Amino acid sequence: MTSSELEELYREVILDHSRRPHGYGLLGGTAATSHQINPTCGDELTVELHLEPGPDGVARVVSANWEGHGCAISQASASLLSDLASGLTVDELASRIDAFRDAMRSRGAIAPSEELFGDASVLAGVSRYPARVKCAMLGWVAAEQALAAV
Repeated sequence: MTSSELEELYREVILDHSRRPHGYGLLGGTAATSHQINPTCGDELTVELHLEPGPDGVARVVSANWEGHGCAISQASASLLSDLASGLTVDELASRIDAFRDAMRSRGAIAPSEELFGDASVLAGVSRYPARVKCAMLGWVAAEQALAAV
């Protein structure tokens, strides 16, 4: 597959997630939540993490839900995060958020691992555009802040 074909595939995944987002809609109830705004472009998201202890007693994300509005990148990124977070422990999610931040700030030098990030690895190209990094990070920062409240 050529690099232009790969970029087109990435664009399609981003557009698909922004048009048909996963995890969209807040469930309420007992959840760790955070509301974040990107003042640069006006994107706005609320992330809700529903946690339960696993059989080992370690808190796991049962569902990651979100609501908000903004550009295709912020919406797709929140959707991809929702898919990724479910089933992870609190520590695993925190570690992935840190690794995602490192990749986004690398200006293309660090590619997000497909093994760790699944489909969210398609956001790698965003890191080459500093103005878009905040868009891609918005949901992840909200999840990070929600975890901090746990």
